[in-house]
Amino acid sequence: MRLLANENIPAALIRSLRAAGHDVVWVRETAPGITDPQVIAQAIADERVLVTFDKDFGELAFARSLPATCGVILLRLPMDDLTLLIAKVVTLIGSHDDWRGQFAVVEEARVRFRPLPPVE
Repeated sequence: MRLLANENIPAALIRSLRAAGHDVVWVRETAPGITDPQVIAQAIADERVLVTFDKDFGELAFARSLPATCGVILLRLPMDDLTLLIAKVVTLIGSHDDWRGQFAVVEEARVRFRPLPPVE
């Protein structure tokens, strides 16, 4: 999976996703300090699924009509047990063939999917 990890994603999760075979670009490594709209623009340009803890990307994804070649995985999970968080996220991302075209909210007990609007 081609992923764009926002700056707020822990380094240990980045390492685990890469070890699981995912192609992960991490904003903290490539463009630290860029704005949320710039992160969305990078996801669009690189056709990557954005992984973030930042709720603001919900509004941005729909306001900017993120194309179906992209997607957003919003993590709404507690950070108190990093080992458990990593295991859950790596397993979850690997369990779906394609996250593109979706805004997914990952919570402890469920994952909610909302299709991104078509680009006009």
